[in-house]
Amino acid sequence: MVLAEGLASSYLAGRNISRGPKASHLMLFGGQRASLLARNALFLQTTTFAHNFGEPPIRRPNRAPPAVAKDGPRTNDEIRNATVQLIDQNGTNQGTVETIAAIKMAIDAGMDLVEISPNVSPPVCKIMDYGKYKYSAQKKAAEARKKQKTVEIKEIKLRPMIDDHDYDVKMRAMQRFFEEGDKVKITLRYRGREMAHQEIGTKLLDKIKTDVAEFAKVEQDARFEGRQVVMVLAPR
Repeated sequence: MVLAEGLASSYLAGRNISRGPKASHLMLFGGQRASLLARNALFLQTTTFAHNFGEPPIRRPNRAPPAVAKDGPRTNDEIRNATVQLIDQNGTNQGTVETIAAIKMAIDAGMDLVEISPNVSPPVCKIMDYGKYKYSAQKKAAEARKKQKTVEIKEIKLRPMIDDHDYDVKMRAMQRFFEEGDKVKITLRYRGREMAHQEIGTKLLDKIKTDVAEFAKVEQDARFEGRQVVMVLAPR
């Protein structure tokens, strides 16, 4: 409104109109017109700003990228502590050592500095071959899973007069079952006149015991069940 009155005063001064009843009327008219012009100008300025610059940018908080999960212990320059409790490649405790110096010792030995106890201060690190360490850890984990595995009994069916090729195939299958931690039930079936030559089947079962002795043992010795002989082997 102050802007409008100022514009009206300028308008009257430019027209050399003194203040009086007529001047007051013109002042009111001029003020209304000036107020309208001022509002239009403000609208145009706002519209032009929005058109030229768009809406003001939205500020987003700076967020650090999520930490990448590491598979296995920290090694070498991944160890951020200033000092570590060092065990050298010979198993000797070297006490507290600067991490940079410990890494250099590992490099000089052609090995890695591996963090083995991260939850103490300073962390315990050892100079070792990390590749061999990781392989050993994976092997132990596989053995643990093997122990937790539900043992199954796989069946291998044989005939007394089995040929050499089929026998080798059956033996490879048995070895695979034993490596997976499963037991093997061997079923030897007799047909017709084969029952009159049971010694052939007995020799075959003895041969199997000998061939698997390195990785399996007899859990249930051979016994007849009707016209077949059953024997159960378990992995060592």
